[in-house]
Amino acid sequence: MSAVLGLLDVFDIANNLSSRVGGVLSDAIQMTKEDLLAKAASNFDVVILPPNLTGQRGEGESEIHDWLLQQHQLGTTMCSVCAGAFWLGNSGLLDGRPATTHWLLEREFQHSFPNTQLNSEHLLVDDHDIVTAGGIMAWLDLGLYIVQRWQGSSVMTDTARQLLVDPSGREQRNYRSFRPILNHGDDTILKLQHWMERNFKSPLQTADMAQQTGLGNRTLLRRFKKATGLTPNNYLQELRIEKARGLLERTRNPIVDIGWQVGYSDASAFSRLFKEITGISAGDYRKRFGVTDHQA
Repeated sequence: MSAVLGLLDVFDIANNLSSRVGGVLSDAIQMTKEDLLAKAASNFDVVILPPNLTGQRGEGESEIHDWLLQQHQLGTTMCSVCAGAFWLGNSGLLDGRPATTHWLLEREFQHSFPNTQLNSEHLLVDDHDIVTAGGIMAWLDLGLYIVQRWQGSSVMTDTARQLLVDPSGREQRNYRSFRPILNHGDDTILKLQHWMERNFKSPLQTADMAQQTGLGNRTLLRRFKKATGLTPNNYLQELRIEKARGLLERTRNPIVDIGWQVGYSDASAFSRLFKEITGISAGDYRKRFGVTDHQA
């Protein structure tokens, strides 16, 4: 409900600002399932599927799916926030289309909708007539996007200023954590994962990992990818960068030292990889997410 009511506030603020310059006004309304079915013949410019904390995914909501399809066919721009993307997915609107949802829902979403081009590193994916936003609070990014698209950049900027928010520059990968799959059922690979947690600082090679498991290199690669979704080298990179995130958040250690602490002797290589995975530099990450006293 914070998303629903928050979006209504964003559009109300934008309308007040737009009215001062004789601009476009929007008429935003909140609808329940009963409301939308009663307005089946209505045509909207935008429909937004909000997030929820109930765990519902809308699998059996065929009446809603039909209504969403009908609206899309009438030219409505379909939008979702976080788990709201599951309703779009279950309606079939995301087949073959790029989309995003909360990064914690990535595996569930990919399993449910394998034909969707999921881009969970992005906070917002604009595919013209379908716009999806990532995490629960990404409703604010979506709201500002809609204001800009229909009421102009000036109104959007003024709305963001009034809300004291930065309207650009965020990506989901700035926030996501590396959460390895551990319940895959392959005991040999799980033991290797635990070993890697203890030895991530070492210059590990595929041969070292294979030796730990007693598997051949090719067998290791196949089983590791099947169990974790990543190659051993990519897994190690994600693991090291996750350790670096923690050190950047909790300590004031120099960034070069943090690179060494997580297994990178080449400072420039560490910096490039950190930005590639997180979307921002290590220094910017510390400024944004560091919890230590900056005066210490």
